[in-house]
Amino acid sequence: MLISVFVPQYGTIEGITPAFRTFHTANEFLTTFGKKAIFEVEYVGLTEYVPANNGEYTIRTNRLLQDVGNTDLLIIPPTFGDINTGLRDNAEAIPYFRKLYHKGSRLASLCVGAFLLAETGLLNGKKCSTHWAHIEEFKEKYPDIEVEDGAVITEHENIYSSGGASSLWNLILYLVEKFSDRETAVLIAKYFALDISRDSQSQFAIFRGQRNHSDPDIQRAQDYIERKYEEKITVEDLANYVNIGRRTFERRFKEATNNTPIEYMQRVRIEAAKKFFEASRKNVSQVMYDVGYTDTKAFRDIFRKITGLTPIDYRNKFAKVSYEI
Repeated sequence: MLISVFVPQYGTIEGITPAFRTFHTANEFLTTFGKKAIFEVEYVGLTEYVPANNGEYTIRTNRLLQDVGNTDLLIIPPTFGDINTGLRDNAEAIPYFRKLYHKGSRLASLCVGAFLLAETGLLNGKKCSTHWAHIEEFKEKYPDIEVEDGAVITEHENIYSSGGASSLWNLILYLVEKFSDRETAVLIAKYFALDISRDSQSQFAIFRGQRNHSDPDIQRAQDYIERKYEEKITVEDLANYVNIGRRTFERRFKEATNNTPIEYMQRVRIEAAKKFFEASRKNVSQVMYDVGYTDTKAFRDIFRKITGLTPIDYRNKFAKVSYEI
């Protein structure tokens, strides 16, 4: 998978290097544990040498943006300093962003990189995230785009965006998990001492974003899971519901959502459990049964795998109500 990190003219080194380093580190972890390195990472820009942090640093790009015929994921970091100056200095890149997206590339903006992304027009009628301090400026400049105030990560039709400052790490970790696996993302979070659970509060909203596919049968299956997650649902039940053979159904589901049906059901159930822990006084056993689990150990293991926390730790950290000990 080719990851192209755009180096904006007069960008910020703190916003440019994290994605580049993280995907390289993901490859190292994957190979360490006997898996195949899947990411090819490059810097692309308008010029071969690009100044960053008001000229304090210079980054050498691997390719000029004009020479990038296609890429799997283009990451757009934030510019440095005045937003309008950053837009003017990088205006030449906007048509290339638009062209790559229409050719099938995914786009991801980090922090105020959302302004550059918005200039393409690709976000019109869609949602995005950006730095909280620039939300009003963004809304005024791009009234056709819905800004998710306070959101850490937003995903819509193969376009990703993150909130401000360290939130960009949460988007990068999410992309690592989406295109490799959860275990690698957790290892990277530990390696860089990051709080991976920051995106778990909105993880289901991100997960529901995995509907950017054109398979109506799989969308029906997703709807069914989300309506009836507390019931015992088998893969055979889902395949019969949409009238597809099981093997074909499993293949199409994985292709469409990047998850197996079982993984998808687990994530939906765990998200429901998180909401119970956040907003009710129910104990772990009550929540476990409410979301369709009967085995305490299985529930705890799956919950921890997805959120990085035990059910009790999650409740203590995110509950909106106080608990008596």
